[in-house]
Amino acid sequence: MIRVMVVATSGVVRAGLSAVVTTNQLMTVVGSASDLDLLAREIGRLQPDVVLVDLGNNPQQSVWKKLLLLNEQQDPLGLIVMVEELDSIDLEAAMYSGIRGILPNSSTESEIVAAVEAIASGLVVLHPDAIELLYRREKVWNNPVQTLTTREIEVLVLLASGMGNKLIAKSLHISEHTVKFHLSSIFQKLGVSTRTEAVAVGVRLGLIML
Repeated sequence: MIRVMVVATSGVVRAGLSAVVTTNQLMTVVGSASDLDLLAREIGRLQPDVVLVDLGNNPQQSVWKKLLLLNEQQDPLGLIVMVEELDSIDLEAAMYSGIRGILPNSSTESEIVAAVEAIASGLVVLHPDAIELLYRREKVWNNPVQTLTTREIEVLVLLASGMGNKLIAKSLHISEHTVKFHLSSIFQKLGVSTRTEAVAVGVRLGLIML
């Protein structure tokens, strides 16, 4: 019997994930938690084989540090994280923290159950979209990028602070059209397709600091 613990801020999500797990006769839900701090307090007592964690739509860098600490304090955990947008997380940091599986929230019941089974067997599970993201980022990392201009770096810094195009334009005293032009150039030079990826690559290349 595979012992599973479910972690999610939303009670509805916890109930839904628990229901998915229990559709498989070889799995049982031994407990649930509303956050990682509660998980840390309960995990030693409940001794799950797999921990299914829903991170919602805003996973912070501190999450990976907490999960890494959990893995260091306990026997290696079968951690699966579910996120709303795969490109919103630092996949490298997630894997380094000891996570064994990464799935989008849109995963089907059969995908979730299959992931739990695989991780309980000692395997690593990555959704195809996560593998594609890693591949794209690896290409950027291993290939020289064109140098950003001073203005493009300024735009990237403001982008990293969470500003939208209108606020960036106001801050730099330029038009929104010019902001869009700079963003297009940044995306092309860094080999990315989203604002999140642009910031992540900019940090990795040392162009900006968070």
